[in-house]
Amino acid sequence: MKEEIFKPSPTVKAEIAEAKKKASKSLIWIGIISITMIFAGLTSAYVVRSDTGNWLLFELPNTFYLSTAVIIASSLSLYFALQMAKKNNQKGIIYGVLLTFILGILFSYLQYLGWCQLRSVGIVFAGKSSNASGSFLYLLTFLHLAHLFAGLISLLVTLKNSIKGKYNSENILGLELCSIYWHFLDILWVYLFLFLLYIR
Repeated sequence: MKEEIFKPSPTVKAEIAEAKKKASKSLIWIGIISITMIFAGLTSAYVVRSDTGNWLLFELPNTFYLSTAVIIASSLSLYFALQMAKKNNQKGIIYGVLLTFILGILFSYLQYLGWCQLRSVGIVFAGKSSNASGSFLYLLTFLHLAHLFAGLISLLVTLKNSIKGKYNSENILGLELCSIYWHFLDILWVYLFLFLLYIR
């Protein structure tokens, strides 16, 4: 006698999918909160150190202004991809995610150019000619970029799944999780940029 293979009903499948969705979102938010605490601690240390004297004032690189516009645009393109998924527009999903990835690479390159501009005027991370203000700027921007690289990997996975047609109006979890993390990186950079611009 053959054993019967258990097949969950559509209702059970929906409940499992919903539980998976809640668990995944909880994990991504825990990660975001942890990253937020790290940067909150660093920016607080920045403020405390700037009040102790021997603090060099300098202009932010021009490319930082441009990179801010680029990362905001990347959030818009990923939002577009999510909306296309809800409409079952497969090409729209692919174009939106691909554009977001390209803009993420461009943002990274602009950050590198910004560091080059800083070094050209004598602002370095460490060494005899370094200053705490410059060191903090390098540290904050590098840590953000490190987390952004994780976002780029997530975008590549999401793009691969988009090409395979895995996202639609009934299955957007992966795309949604990627969007939450990427939008967070966008907001975090805007915060850091304004912080570095005005907290002198």
